[in-house]
Amino acid sequence: MGYLDPLLVAELLLLGSCTGFLAGLLGIGGGMLMVPFLSLIFGNRGVEPGLALKMAVATAMATILFTSISSVRAHHKRGAVRWDLVASLAPGIVLGGLLSGAGLFALIKGQALGLLFAGFVGFSATQMLFDRKPKPGRQMPGPLGATAAGGVIGLVAGLVGAGGAFISVPFMAWCNVAIHNAVATSAALGFPIALANTTGYVIAGWSLPSPLPGTLGYLSLPALAVLAAASVVMAPLGARAAHRLDTKRLKKVFAVLLYGLAAFMLWRMLGH
Repeated sequence: MGYLDPLLVAELLLLGSCTGFLAGLLGIGGGMLMVPFLSLIFGNRGVEPGLALKMAVATAMATILFTSISSVRAHHKRGAVRWDLVASLAPGIVLGGLLSGAGLFALIKGQALGLLFAGFVGFSATQMLFDRKPKPGRQMPGPLGATAAGGVIGLVAGLVGAGGAFISVPFMAWCNVAIHNAVATSAALGFPIALANTTGYVIAGWSLPSPLPGTLGYLSLPALAVLAAASVVMAPLGARAAHRLDTKRLKKVFAVLLYGLAAFMLWRMLGH
């Protein structure tokens, strides 16, 4: 079966469209949603489960390079992005992302990565289900603290293929940043997170034998092209729909689905 067979293109278009729409609708990162399904798609084409998961994480993260741009433009037009915070957190994010993508990502076993991902999804689902918002407790840290915080955000995001919003938004809210500014700034941070980690995944997997045609390091370029095109088209439609729907109730339903996704990843990793 050829890698770019019509069935594969259809699967990727469906996945990219659904995750892009949900990302726009619920304000969540599409990367986290893509990973389990992408790992299944790669696994069904003969890639070993641990490597399939790493390829899924790398490819999902790379899509954020494209989806974050349209999201940031929309937030910037409303004047919601705190570019001063982007500037203070970005250096640490790039360092953490490179350490994660080029270092830890290659060293950590696929099964351990899967368990970490399942835990992260479960944590994210709990935040969404209970609509937890941290109580503001302080101001943003100074340059050293901001670099350290950015490092943690970039590192964790890189290991699970997410844009980091589930860490950066609560952190900024805790530091007395208004929630709409925190969400918009987190969207802007998605680009350096994705850029640093994607670079790392390519470096880390450079010497790997290509498991599928069009693979660059851990990154699948054909899958990236289809997913990015579909999600960039659908994300604005999801954002528009959010203004007409009760997203609070939707988030609770979606949180339950995320628990199912986490359970699926646990079964998949422990079952092999």
